[in-house]
Amino acid sequence: MPPRTRSARRLPWLAAWLLGAGQELAAQPARFVPNPPAAGARWLKGNTHTHTTNSDGDTPPEQVARWYKAHGYQFLVLSDHNVFTDPKTLASLMDSTFLLIPGEEVTTAYQRAPVHVNALDITRVIPAPTGATLLETLQRTIDVIRAERAVPHINHPNFRWSLDTAVLWRVRHDRLLEIHNGHPTVHNIGGGEWPGMEEAWDALLTRGKRLYGIAVDDAHHFQGEFAADRANPGRGWVVVRTPALDGRAIVEALEAGHFYASSGPILDDITVTESTMSLHIGRNGDFRYTTTFIGANGRVLAVDRSLTPSYSLTGDEPYVRARVVDSGGRVAWVQPAFTTRYIDRPP
Repeated sequence: MPPRTRSARRLPWLAAWLLGAGQELAAQPARFVPNPPAAGARWLKGNTHTHTTNSDGDTPPEQVARWYKAHGYQFLVLSDHNVFTDPKTLASLMDSTFLLIPGEEVTTAYQRAPVHVNALDITRVIPAPTGATLLETLQRTIDVIRAERAVPHINHPNFRWSLDTAVLWRVRHDRLLEIHNGHPTVHNIGGGEWPGMEEAWDALLTRGKRLYGIAVDDAHHFQGEFAADRANPGRGWVVVRTPALDGRAIVEALEAGHFYASSGPILDDITVTESTMSLHIGRNGDFRYTTTFIGANGRVLAVDRSLTPSYSLTGDEPYVRARVVDSGGRVAWVQPAFTTRYIDRPP
């Protein structure tokens, strides 16, 4: 047998060294992966899902837009079903404090299951597609929105119990999911053995699908009584961190996770360092707050009842998100911060 070369003699040692280095890297504690907002970013409040008389709302577009502007929103998407409402027709309402972003709720169905996906920052109406299966119908809807360079977000999956986590897991090219919708018939908290939207969100995140959670009001009723059984405005919104009151900048910030969602609490700041997630809650009167930090499989990592809650990584968390609940029961959802332990697993 010929003598081994020096390179051959070194191979076992090199393999052992690489194996040891890999094991040492795997044993290192988790660290948050940096995801900083753009320089000069500021917080802008907006709603990406509401309706007018152009589809099934009870109020004309101009009056709907005026309601949001008067109530402190900086941007709004008028998302009527399969209708494009051109913001240019409402140009007199837009100024340095308020922007209308063109949108549409692309509305289709598979058999009896509704499939509704909002398209943000569109230039024309997007025809609603159909498919041979529920998944194909949803996927084609996402795809036609992407083809227009618009940004999709999947609406109210629990509406008529249409989109379960198996379907949501398999759809591709989506990044935004409604986890809170103010319409009274969409079953945000689930029922029976069907999970609520936060539980579904954690299930998808844990499995390796990177998603950010949107809150909306899905308002239809601006006239008459404001009541729990009516789809009134002001029940859910997003607060986006972006440097400009500009439609494209806002939707790109949403897709990057630079926002929080809320049905009430205000967050003055969210800071994520290499090892810590910290919040600063804006005080509202004498309301008190409970912040729960949540990890994989919906596991509660810590609870903090101060106005400056924080969580430091302990070693193996793939992601951390936070839920802030005020003493009136309203909620703010902080987007997941992903760590070096998170693995994206495409379907």
